[in-house]
Amino acid sequence: MLVEYTQEFWDDRYRQRPRIWSGLPNRQLVSVAETLPPGRALDVGCGEGADAVWLAARGWHVLGVDVSAVALDRARAQTLELDASVAERLAWRQVDLLASPDLPDGLNLVSVQFMHLPDPERSRVFRALAALVGVGGSLLIVAHDPSDLHSGVGRPHQADLFHTPQEIAGLLDDAWEVRVCESRPRVERTADGRDVRISDAVVHAVRLR
Repeated sequence: MLVEYTQEFWDDRYRQRPRIWSGLPNRQLVSVAETLPPGRALDVGCGEGADAVWLAARGWHVLGVDVSAVALDRARAQTLELDASVAERLAWRQVDLLASPDLPDGLNLVSVQFMHLPDPERSRVFRALAALVGVGGSLLIVAHDPSDLHSGVGRPHQADLFHTPQEIAGLLDDAWEVRVCESRPRVERTADGRDVRISDAVVHAVRLR
C-alpha cells in the first residue's frame, strides 16, 4: 500500500499546520444537498469537519469518518463550539476504508469529497460506499478532474489517482438514476495569486430500488 493512504501520512500532514482546509463546505456538496430534505448522512473523508457541520446545521444527522485521528480531534473541537441542537446531530469515527469497515446503511446521503485512490481500490471502496445508500437516497462523489493534473494548483502527481465522472457512474448498476455526471469548471486562486481554471468531476446518483 502506498503511504499516502495511511493514518500516519495524514496525521503528519495535519500536524504541519493548525488548519489544512478552508473551514467552508465544499461547493458541489452545497449545490446538491441544499435541494435535499435532511436525513441521515455519511461524510467520507470528513477531515476537519466543515461539510459535516454544514449538513448538521441544516438538520442532517451526520457521521463524519476519516483515517486521521488528528483531523477528527479538530472536528470534535469544532463541535464543542456549536449550538447544542447542531452538535447533537454530529458523530465522528476513525475509519480506514481500505480495511472494509462496518458502517451504517440505509443512508439518505453518502458524500465523498476529493478522496483519490488508485484502482482497484477505488472501485471497491466506491461500490461499498454506494451500497450504504438507502432507496431514495443520494450518492455524491466529487474529485479533481483529470484535466487538473497539469494545472499547477497542487494536485497529486500520480495520473492513476484521477478519474472521469463517467468512470464512477459506470460503477453503478440499473438500481440507480444518475442525475449529474459531468466535469464542472471553476476558478481557483494559486498561492502566488494567479486565478487558474480547473474542474471538479461530479457524480450525483439516486438509488431507485
